[in-house]
Amino acid sequence: MPATPVIAIFDVGKTNKKLFLFDQNYKIVLERSAKFTETVDEDGDPCENLESLRLSVFDSLRDLFRNPEYDLRGVNFCTYGASFVYLDDAGHPITPLYNYLKPYPENLKKQFYQTYGGEEEFSYRTASPVLGSLNSGLQLYRFKYEQPGLYKKLKVALHLPQYLSYLLSGQYFSDKTSIGCHTNLWNFKKNAYHDWVEQEAILAKLAPIGLPDEAVATFFSGRNLKVGIGLHDSSAALIPYLVNFHEPFILISTGTWCISLNPFNDTPLTAAELKQDCLCYLNYLGKPVKASRLFAGYEHEQQVKRIAEFFQQSPVRYKSMSYNPEILNRQLEAQKELVWTSLSGGFTTESIFAKRDLATFASDEEAYHQLVLDLATQQINATGLVLQGTSVKRIFVDGGFSKNVIYMNALAQLFPKKEVFAASMAQATAMGAALAIHQAWNEKPLPTDMIELKYYAHTQQVSL
Repeated sequence: MPATPVIAIFDVGKTNKKLFLFDQNYKIVLERSAKFTETVDEDGDPCENLESLRLSVFDSLRDLFRNPEYDLRGVNFCTYGASFVYLDDAGHPITPLYNYLKPYPENLKKQFYQTYGGEEEFSYRTASPVLGSLNSGLQLYRFKYEQPGLYKKLKVALHLPQYLSYLLSGQYFSDKTSIGCHTNLWNFKKNAYHDWVEQEAILAKLAPIGLPDEAVATFFSGRNLKVGIGLHDSSAALIPYLVNFHEPFILISTGTWCISLNPFNDTPLTAAELKQDCLCYLNYLGKPVKASRLFAGYEHEQQVKRIAEFFQQSPVRYKSMSYNPEILNRQLEAQKELVWTSLSGGFTTESIFAKRDLATFASDEEAYHQLVLDLATQQINATGLVLQGTSVKRIFVDGGFSKNVIYMNALAQLFPKKEVFAASMAQATAMGAALAIHQAWNEKPLPTDMIELKYYAHTQQVSL
């Protein structure tokens, strides 16, 4: 049999590193997963093992070249954001890959924002809350002022997706999905780098901005390849939806964080929205995507442990608990006022369920339904921040919560005027990275069946 034409996508998360092969119909034909032991930086803080990651990319590709089943035509990368790799003239890293959770020095933070207009005005311009090291531009600022000797050796700073691309192509690029990911680098009002980047002479350390569908013709290990410039993972996950759906929608991407992404909202962020953890991304076409975040996946995990311990059950039980409409309807009726408060935008993102007394529930089934309803109630507030003022009629939910029938039914009741769908797609982030360079490796037309949708109807008769 002839070898199957494929593209390889390296999907690099903080915990799991995955390799996917997609065929020309965007079906996964191979999947591998790996975890690397973290190393530490000069301060003893944990950070990514960059050398292990580099070797893994090379070893994986050589293995694929030796496999007669596959005709490897392209490679692309999607990784977590807020990650800079600093390279010298020889193209070698000169520092560890600093962790975006690394505490940021208060004195440098104060110096930066006082110099460049204050936190509120600066955040407004860059469409990003004040997030310390999560603002990756501030990592560059810190490098310049804390390690001036080493900084002089810096030739170019690449975000992690573009570093991995460079390993194969040998070419330096910046990418708007990484630049536009709460970096403090991009002025969304001017649609250009913020003035501070040039004033600090940092612009000279950044690579030229490449195009998202750009693929570099590369000769690697005796084979010709088309190599994409890489994408930020949240923006990559949005690509299949933008390709398949043209009517306005919101995507709620659920996991540890539940991120509401509205690519059809280009209104400037307000000070109030910034304070509630809203931000803007740049999608692969370079257009702003208004987003809000809720730490709901983490909260779910913690409260499930509490329920399981109190009712002496296994936490695994709640992964497949059946939806009981009678329980949910009763709980919705009992907390109409709470839901109204959330709908009006006055609700907090702090945990509701953590303050509930588990002894008031007749069963763990009741307690779990209440937890999920509380999370869905918080979600309508978070999503509402990027929904208001737009013509969006559809809400797609993907990730872990899309498989939770209690959550999906609760969300449908709380969004009575919207069409709520659970979206099922094999590895949206990796698929988005493959789709971004479709023309470079795939002569077939884009498929229209990449996303399976399950509609959840509004059936609740309670007057909210």
